[in-house]
Amino acid sequence: MTVAPHPDGPPALEVVEYTDPLCPWAWGSEPVFRRLRAALAGRVRWRRAYAVLFDDDDDPPPDPAAETAWYASHLADIGVHTLAPRAHRLSRVAASSWPSSLVARAAELQGPEIADRVLRRLRESVFVLGEPADTEALALRSVRGVPGLDPVRLEREAASAGVRESVRADRAEARRPVPEVRSVREESPHPGAAKETPGGEVRYALPTLLFRTRPGYRVVPGWRPYEAYAAAVEELRPGLLQEAPPLAPAPALDRYRSLTGPERLVLTEGAWPPPHAVRVDTAQGPVWLHPDDAQHHPAARQ
Repeated sequence: MTVAPHPDGPPALEVVEYTDPLCPWAWGSEPVFRRLRAALAGRVRWRRAYAVLFDDDDDPPPDPAAETAWYASHLADIGVHTLAPRAHRLSRVAASSWPSSLVARAAELQGPEIADRVLRRLRESVFVLGEPADTEALALRSVRGVPGLDPVRLEREAASAGVRESVRADRAEARRPVPEVRSVREESPHPGAAKETPGGEVRYALPTLLFRTRPGYRVVPGWRPYEAYAAAVEELRPGLLQEAPPLAPAPALDRYRSLTGPERLVLTEGAWPPPHAVRVDTAQGPVWLHPDDAQHHPAARQ
């Protein structure tokens, strides 16, 4: 979800999601974020800001194989908490977040549903396939066949100066965190205190949600339960959050196109999986794809 229409004026609340397509904690937060977006649908402006987790000027690892082995173990440790799927084998640590961030931003120009599906594919490139979309060619290939996507337009706009400047602005914004995240003390495996980058800057930990109204804001960084985000919304706009009822399995897959085990437990109710679901197994549980998406999804062709 990017910008919801508000025919009667500006939205009551803006939600800024500081994220990165290749961030493991952001991937693991998707069940909660999908639930939250459903509970706020049509009543907020939800904007994603791409913070660029893997920057172009980061020093390359002296031993890429050892770095990959360490990072794969790190992803497994994160998965203990998130229960999110992870690839059987990680080919490498991503060299750059720029290509996937540019493609994700360009997809927003084709509408919120396309944007959500493209971002999902980019996340799945690393956490389901183990092949991070860290080049322009890989990012475009990973989203090939997304229903409704215009791939020629996507490639053109992802390479445009306007989209690059937009992501550059996101990167800079993410490196101006609000004071509350400079020091965070929470009982969480990823409490979300601001991170110092290799270049000496400080940026939001990923993911972080910033809820803003004209009178004030609330920030919820790191890995948090749904109740933490709901409380922030309630403090700023009492009664705005309207919990969406769980969907039956088939309509849920029609809506989301790709669902993990943790997501289907949060978003659906009834006998799982629906008959038409295409199952893709990972090292930590399956991902179920809508058959229309599975026709072109790289994971379903392995």
